[in-house]
Amino acid sequence: MKKLWSIDDIPRQEGRIAVVTGANSGLGYHTTRALALKGAKVVMACRNIEKGEVARQRILALNPAVKPEVWHLDLASLKSAGAFADKFNAASDRLDLLINNAGLMAIPYGRTEEGFEMQFGVNHLGHFALSARLWPLLSKTPGSRIVQVSSLAHYFGRIRFEDIHWNRKYSKWGAYGMSKLANLLFIHALAGRINGSGSEVTALAAHPGYANTDLQTKGAKMRGSRIGAASFSLVNRLVAQPAALGALPALYAATADGVTQGAYYGPEGFLRMRGRPTVDQPSGKRVSDKVAGELWRVSESLTGTDFNI
Repeated sequence: MKKLWSIDDIPRQEGRIAVVTGANSGLGYHTTRALALKGAKVVMACRNIEKGEVARQRILALNPAVKPEVWHLDLASLKSAGAFADKFNAASDRLDLLINNAGLMAIPYGRTEEGFEMQFGVNHLGHFALSARLWPLLSKTPGSRIVQVSSLAHYFGRIRFEDIHWNRKYSKWGAYGMSKLANLLFIHALAGRINGSGSEVTALAAHPGYANTDLQTKGAKMRGSRIGAASFSLVNRLVAQPAALGALPALYAATADGVTQGAYYGPEGFLRMRGRPTVDQPSGKRVSDKVAGELWRVSESLTGTDFNI
């Protein structure tokens, strides 16, 4: 019988430094917890410092010897992403793992500080800019990896280059699908550039299947829909797998031996919605060199970033 991969299979992480975005709850919390308890120094990149500190204390209660740190990062602000990167680059001489986990799902229309549609701005552009600013440190750290958390929602995503900020006829689910497709296209393009550069960084993507987090209910709460929030909570309890299991594909991508450049990991079960991590395949109709290359150019332009590999 095939052995099911779990957090017990994560090798010891002493001496390694990780940055996890959205680390105070859901998948980010369980990712941080697993890495910290295995000995990594984890920087918990959180928009809400107070919630981040509560999460940090929960981890310390399990093992007071671990030393996660809570740093402020608001991915809806390129200024904040730049300040985080500057602080990290000044404080550390290495970065072993960058796990781009934070995200928003199906929220009412909003804009980031720079005027980007909020889901595309936070889920993709904020992470793109952060990754670019941290890339020099990643690239000089032996064995480093960057893991981008995507979603099965990429299957219904399309990059609307003609209206990338949804100024016309906003769809909360369409914008979410687009942002999650952008996550996969980012890793696809990054892996291709790495292969042609001689860099030793490994770029990977992962998705949690359907995991029970507050991501599903947040949009309904923002709309003031108690029925919507209650419905999502009920479905989560009946269908979703625990957030701790949802975090396993990203943890596998970050720590397992034998991962391959540009690979995509998710649950192995029915419709890839739950189960232990395995190699998955993104939609071949959605992920292509052409679209990935165009998105890379647009992302550099929008964020004012030269992402040189």
